[in-house]
Amino acid sequence: MKVFLTNQKVKNLKTGLVEISTQNHGFAVKEDSVSDNVAEITHINLNDKTVEGLTFKRFPGFSVQYHPEASPGPHDSAYLFDQFVGLMDRYNS
Repeated sequence: MKVFLTNQKVKNLKTGLVEISTQNHGFAVKEDSVSDNVAEITHINLNDKTVEGLTFKRFPGFSVQYHPEASPGPHDSAYLFDQFVGLMDRYNS
C-alpha cells in the first residue's frame, strides 16, 4: 500500500532547523538498520520519527527520502542542490 503525504515536517539534525518537505512516504529506512560505520542520520520526520536523510561515511554522498525539488513548493530543502554541486566540484579534480 502506498501512502502519499505532503508537507511533512523534517528536522535537519545538523542545523536543528525544521524544513517543510513534499513526500511520497510509502517507504522508509529503519533507523536500526543504519550502521554508524556506514552512514550518519541527518534528517528525521517529526510526525513519525522515520529516517529522512543520510550522509555516507565511506564515500562522498548523501540522500533524502523526500522531494527537495518540490514544485511549486515548499523550497526549504533547495540547499541540498548546492550541497550536491559542492560535492561534484570538490571531487571532480
